[in-house]
Amino acid sequence: MTQATLTQFSQLQGENAPIITYRVAMPQPESHLFEVVLSVQGYALPILDLKMPVWTPGSYLVREYAKHVQDFSAKSGENKLVWRKIAKNHWQVETSNLDNQTIEIRYRVFAGELSVRTNHLDATHGYFNGAAIFLRIPGLEAQPMEIEVAMPQADWQVTTPLPAVAGQINTFIAADFDTLVDSPFEIGTQQVYEFEVLGKAHELAIWGGKSNIAPEKVIADTQKIIEVEAKIFGGLPYERYLFLLHLSAQGNGGLEHKYACSLNYPRFGFRAPDKYNRFMQLVAHEFFHLWNVKRIRPKALEVFDYDRENYTPSLWFSEGTTSYYDLTIPLRAGIYDVKTFLQNLGKEITRYELTPGRWVQPVSESSLDAWIKLYRPEANSNNTQISYYLKGEMVSLLLDLLIRERHDNQKSLDQVMLKMWQQFGLEEIGFTPQQLQEVITSVAGIDLTDFFAKYIDGTEELPFNQYLEPFGLQIASDDKEPVPYLGIKVNSENGREVVKFVETGTPAYIAGIDPGDELLAIDGIRITASTMSEFLQNYQGGDRIEVTVFHQEQLRQYQVTLAQPRPSSYQVKPVSNPTEKQQQNFTSYLGEDLLKVKD
Repeated sequence: MTQATLTQFSQLQGENAPIITYRVAMPQPESHLFEVVLSVQGYALPILDLKMPVWTPGSYLVREYAKHVQDFSAKSGENKLVWRKIAKNHWQVETSNLDNQTIEIRYRVFAGELSVRTNHLDATHGYFNGAAIFLRIPGLEAQPMEIEVAMPQADWQVTTPLPAVAGQINTFIAADFDTLVDSPFEIGTQQVYEFEVLGKAHELAIWGGKSNIAPEKVIADTQKIIEVEAKIFGGLPYERYLFLLHLSAQGNGGLEHKYACSLNYPRFGFRAPDKYNRFMQLVAHEFFHLWNVKRIRPKALEVFDYDRENYTPSLWFSEGTTSYYDLTIPLRAGIYDVKTFLQNLGKEITRYELTPGRWVQPVSESSLDAWIKLYRPEANSNNTQISYYLKGEMVSLLLDLLIRERHDNQKSLDQVMLKMWQQFGLEEIGFTPQQLQEVITSVAGIDLTDFFAKYIDGTEELPFNQYLEPFGLQIASDDKEPVPYLGIKVNSENGREVVKFVETGTPAYIAGIDPGDELLAIDGIRITASTMSEFLQNYQGGDRIEVTVFHQEQLRQYQVTLAQPRPSSYQVKPVSNPTEKQQQNFTSYLGEDLLKVKD
């Protein structure tokens, strides 16, 4: 678009600005096709540009939503309009000499992927995200727009955080395109439960058929989470909030919005305590995002560019710190106890310690490279990268402990979040990495230059025990029987034992074993993914073994010298003889008597 065109668009704002409406229909839900009509009334320029976003905020990957668009057409009245596609997500329509007639853009969108960031339509429901279904008009994103939903069946209903248009059926209004992108739609026979927290209206909408969810229990625990998180930030920044839950076969994920969140979880994942706790952590995570990242945003995300990647090194804070809070919030809310919290923390530390990529990629770089790495894992990923969710969570743990220990538990990471909210979130002013560091430093009351250089912009090992020790805690190996280290991970796939990962520098790596090889035997004995660890217990570090594989359909034998055992899991547990100060710190941190947990 030329600068002259941008100037022309600026002149369209105000009383003479075009009226933009969308109509979404699904006359044959089984076809998985949404039918969209974009109507533009009062458009006076000779060319109408239309673009489909390539990504959606909260999911940092170019997903190419335009690939699902088909059957594009344009007309005004009974007259077809000339149009052309000039880029993967960019259409242009010739609109000269229309005398302000309404322009209609029609297209269909295939919706076959059930996830929180895409669209899904079948005989049971319709679900869509704004970025994945709505074309935008560059330069008119600030205009309000109406969305009408045409029902395929009389008993279907619409659930969305957008406000309804008074006097119109199934019609809603978005203040601007950002709001439209930020407002998912669920259409069908979903169950909707209304509840109130702190004087604000909330809804839980559930789709997915038969399950073992107990909505009353979920709502009661969700209310507790809302109250705990609201206390951190001094209240709730909305009048109405929607939890949208899809029950699926194996789904597990969420996507945050300002006034809603979309959740996807296994339909029978609510009875076992560990699975239920994971779900409540998911709720806590996505709800925490309504502050951290939806309103407290990195500068790079202050204004969204829907055409390309939006780079920031601060996702370790936006996502990783949120992950730390999703671990602690259910504890504070009384959903699980301290022992469960420590067990869960131990699992997270285990995941971190078993990722060799932590020695290669700083977490700030991981944040920047989210667009090309985190959502596109491959066989070598664990050797070269670390999740900004995971390391951000670990760094946030250390920062919380550092602040608490320095201020005798009178301050914590909570004060960082509150200050970030007051300084950046309330007015939605994007923060820079330097401003984030300054806020954390001001709360900690200590120069954190070295901390950031080592653990955020560097790859030095995180000194967990140094930070845990003042609270009477330590990490220790949880292995009962040490196993000499080979350096591979194997999965059973359709009767084959497939090497999925080979760690850099390990015996298997040095020998030349590759991901994709089919493991057949060790020292002539058939090995499976489930028997390998137990079998290797018969050996010692330094022993030489023969590993037999199919490599690209060729039989190969490798002579491998086993390394010394390495821990395969960690636990967080009390120190042997905690001091009185450690007991006090522990109680202030986790709200429990350390000696009771120790027992």
